[in-house]
Amino acid sequence: MTDQRLPVTIAVPTFHRPDELRVLLPMLRAQADEVDATGATETSVLVIDNDPGASGRVAAEEAGVRYVVEPHPGIAAARNRALDESAGSRLLAFIDDDEHPHPGWLHELIRVWRISEPALVAGRVVAEFERPPGRWIEEGRFFVRRSLPTGTPLSVAAAGNLLLDLDQVRESGLRFALDLGLSGGEDTLFSRQLARAGYRMVWCNESVITDLVPAARISRRWVLRRAWSHGNSAAVVTVRLASGPVGTLLARVRAAVGGAGRVVLGVARTAVGLLLRSPGHQARGSRAAYRGAGMVWAAFGGVYQEYARPTDGPQA
Repeated sequence: MTDQRLPVTIAVPTFHRPDELRVLLPMLRAQADEVDATGATETSVLVIDNDPGASGRVAAEEAGVRYVVEPHPGIAAARNRALDESAGSRLLAFIDDDEHPHPGWLHELIRVWRISEPALVAGRVVAEFERPPGRWIEEGRFFVRRSLPTGTPLSVAAAGNLLLDLDQVRESGLRFALDLGLSGGEDTLFSRQLARAGYRMVWCNESVITDLVPAARISRRWVLRRAWSHGNSAAVVTVRLASGPVGTLLARVRAAVGGAGRVVLGVARTAVGLLLRSPGHQARGSRAAYRGAGMVWAAFGGVYQEYARPTDGPQA
């Protein structure tokens, strides 16, 4: 890699968010220009529009970036299309269309990758609210993401701030699961499979993006539904990774028992919070109970389609 520029692609899966793209894409062009200024990389920006109506095309053309439409509904299909469209790249960075990169976002991902060339580097996500969240949501820490020392080995990673070494991903033969495209958890399954196959994944705490939280999501109903969804998808993935009928049965039993335990303890903590008039105990108890309920549902085969679209037909 010392005698040629390292090819890098920044991929943005999108669906019905042209206004957000108009803000994000110039930021990504600036990130690409920053890393390419050293002469060590050659970076392109790619928009994968999951809207067959191509609602993001104009925004992409205005920004002068590459644009494709992936008609198969679901984020997994868009991520797989990014893998395919980045065939000439060594590195692929994912960022969501409702996120903004901090200065040095891509530079830091690549810097940490260069240290030991892991298959995956994951970065930090911080929330920015359209309006201040209430005390109940704030003390429940619903939007607080993990922060780890740079270089920490990982066993799982989300795809909102992610760098993939495509040589190793292609070697692994892994793809994002299409049947999880409308439920979420496709990135959890992908990264856990990558780790299970023996590929190294590490954390980069200096690579930061902001997750823009609209007012519609700053409500008890939304955050508890998300807790249910996260519990459900985590258990679905665990069951999917189990080996054989016996292993699958044991994974379902563990999900049911573990989820039921979370429900019981969560309800108890919520009750204590009500008695003590503690929003923190109420919120965290409710969060645990909803997450546990999602796990129990997954144990019996239920998959919550958080991103289902009314017009979507059966998924392949």
